[in-house]
Amino acid sequence: MTRHAWFWLALLTLTGFALYELGSVLVPFVAGAAVAYLLDPLVDALQRRRLSRPLATVVVTGTFCLAVVLLLLLLAPVLIGQVAGFARRLPDYMNALRDRALPLIDMAREMLPPDLAERLRAGAMDYAGPAASWLVGIVGGLLGGGVIIVNLVSIAVITPIVAFYLLLDWPRLVARLDSWLPRQHADTIREQVRLVDRTLAGFLRGQATVCFVLACFYGLGLSLVGLDFGLAIGVLTGLISFVPYFGMAIGLIIGVSLALVQFGSLKGVLMVVAVFAVGQFAEGNFLTPRFVGNRVGLHPVWIIFALLAGGALFGFVGILLAVPAAAVIGVGVRFALARYLASPFYLGQQPTDGGP
Repeated sequence: MTRHAWFWLALLTLTGFALYELGSVLVPFVAGAAVAYLLDPLVDALQRRRLSRPLATVVVTGTFCLAVVLLLLLLAPVLIGQVAGFARRLPDYMNALRDRALPLIDMAREMLPPDLAERLRAGAMDYAGPAASWLVGIVGGLLGGGVIIVNLVSIAVITPIVAFYLLLDWPRLVARLDSWLPRQHADTIREQVRLVDRTLAGFLRGQATVCFVLACFYGLGLSLVGLDFGLAIGVLTGLISFVPYFGMAIGLIIGVSLALVQFGSLKGVLMVVAVFAVGQFAEGNFLTPRFVGNRVGLHPVWIIFALLAGGALFGFVGILLAVPAAAVIGVGVRFALARYLASPFYLGQQPTDGGP
């Protein structure tokens, strides 16, 4: 390997080590950088209207923080109350689902071997209670865990400050980073960075809009059909819809299971399914094509893998960095593939220097 390759390998290794060791500390800074990246076009637009960079930064950051605070004041008490209520009643729901499943298992006994049917029945009886306790423990840990509380407080306090200063100095930071590029490859790197920026802008800004619209639709729709905790389930389903198929699947499973217990009829279940079906249809045919489009170049499977890998390796900060890392790797792979397809190795030509 050349000295350049060793340098970049060492830099990548040190970056991964820092993310692994300082993951919890870096969360508000990564979140602040993400907010600054999303809001920078608005600051640039105000600058084009003859506002100074500091004043435009104050206006955009202040408006964003005010909107977030108002949204939290309106929704946070209701959502927290519904999540806590759902956690308290979860064992009852699990037992009710078990009771409804037992007749179906009895019907299956006539079509299955006796020993398999008996094992299914015993499993439904034995594992419903522990499963409910496990889920309650997870929800309780999320609501009361010290680490998550510290992270939320640090995000609420530090993230706006980081976002403000990054927005204020964004042009100078970009110019400074550009001055550090290797002069021999600066033009190539700039072109690839522009492709990464187009990919991230299309996905992050577009997907954030899609998730917000879906959160409003699912929350309102499930509340209107009368589903218990429908607002919390709908909002959380919309917010995690940036994970392709996963968000809708989780919301559908929880919503249908709750409808089976609450309504006890096919009509109630079908109303819940209809809400998710309409939301999925609108997302696939109107929202995603309109706000995200086909220019992003991030395959859903690649996004799911990046999120899972980032979370497993670096925790929450890894999840925050997963999509940008996926975009960078995707652009790099496409660039390398294009170079390979134009190379003598692919075309079967002799090298231009006449060598073997």
